Amino acid sequence: MKTFLSLLLICIILLRFPGITGCANIIPPTGGPRDSLPPVLVTAEPDENTLHFNSNKIVLTFDEYIDLKDVRQNLIVLPIPKIQPNVEYKLKTITIRIKDTLQPNTTYSLDFGKSVVDNHEGNVLKNFTYVFSTGNYIDSLNYSGNVVMANTGKPDSTLIAILHDKLDDSAVVKERPRYMTRLDSSGNYSFHHLRPGTYALYAMKDESGSHTYTSKAQVFAFADSPVVLNKDMTAPELYAYADTSRDKPVKKLLLTTPPAVKPKKEDKDKPKRLAVSGNITGGVLDLHDQFEFIFQVPIKYFDSSKVRFTTDSFENITSHHYVEDSLSKKVTLFYNWVPDTRYHLILDKDFAEDTLGVKLLKTDTITFATKKVSDYGNVRLRFKNLDLSRHPVLLFVQSDKIIKKYIFGKTTRYDDRLFDPGEYELRILYDDNENGIWDPGNFFERRQPEKVQPLRRKLNVKANWDNEVDITL
Repeated sequence: MKTFLSLLLICIILLRFPGITGCANIIPPTGGPRDSLPPVLVTAEPDENTLHFNSNKIVLTFDEYIDLKDVRQNLIVLPIPKIQPNVEYKLKTITIRIKDTLQPNTTYSLDFGKSVVDNHEGNVLKNFTYVFSTGNYIDSLNYSGNVVMANTGKPDSTLIAILHDKLDDSAVVKERPRYMTRLDSSGNYSFHHLRPGTYALYAMKDESGSHTYTSKAQVFAFADSPVVLNKDMTAPELYAYADTSRDKPVKKLLLTTPPAVKPKKEDKDKPKRLAVSGNITGGVLDLHDQFEFIFQVPIKYFDSSKVRFTTDSFENITSHHYVEDSLSKKVTLFYNWVPDTRYHLILDKDFAEDTLGVKLLKTDTITFATKKVSDYGNVRLRFKNLDLSRHPVLLFVQSDKIIKKYIFGKTTRYDDRLFDPGEYELRILYDDNENGIWDPGNFFERRQPEKVQPLRRKLNVKANWDNEVDITL
């Protein structure tokens, strides 16, 4: 502060002399470079890697003031205890009080994940782990692997991997595992300080925090056979799935007849007209679609003889047919559409009647046109190293939604001259049962899910353009 005031006084004095036109910028002293280093452990009581551990209290001291972020969610104690320890922090220290009875001749690890940060800049001490043993040695085996979602081929970092030392199938349903670890953003996991032995390997989404498999709709993965650990090993890839095939809403039964709705007085004077629309946007029908009559209220009947389907010059078209859906709210017109062509549907006022007894007030006409060929892209894909014996199905995906799929036959080519423009992810489904859709696994039947392989190459389809791509798997 004195230095700053002295510089200010000198500058004022110098400005009084006419030969001096200015003064240097006065910059107050800064706080120095930003601290980018995480906290460093200075001491541990008992020491790290202590053998014959028999304390119920651990005190960790760091070189700076620290904070603990979401320690309940971050801290992993292995083997998994029945009662989690109590963790407190103050100034530069973390105090852990062990509430569970420690097992004899066992290596324990306390992995704090991302919870330990410095109090000033929030620098994270990643995966800080305190290890001790109640026996005369520290278990040191490592086991790592990877998990992907079977239906997308992509990782899910919200899953956990677990190792059970009880090998019967019911253990993963009823009991806590011995070891657990998190997946990273790439789906990788690593276990450390493992005891040699034979384990069942699983992965799951654990929203309840019970580390158990409680529902077929829960995301789950399992290894085909137990893992024998006697050295550092890498696991085969696990494929996670969720069986949501039975997740259908239950229809509620009406036990009483709902009261009749009395029409408003002003509605009595309004003419009632059959509410019908079509599946066209801006008067244009996609060449991939069929025209649909969509009714707001279920219909009593649809009389196709009272619908005249014509060309733009009002010539009748006869090579078509209609199909009514099971809910009587949609009728589909099937026809082999010609690109860039205008059509008319002339509706007699009695062509349909809904269940409220409402018809059209008079004859009406629906006019629309089909898209041009130039509105689409011409797509040619050639695949190398595609194993047709695995019954591959090509999936075109946007925002994780399957837009289109193609079942390969005897060739590894795909051609479509009427492909909707846009950017698509490409995936290959290996359709084991050849039903054309992805099927989940079943743990209790020891059946793995069907697998989907994502392709690195994205497809960017441009309208009125030849989009040719060679893809090597």
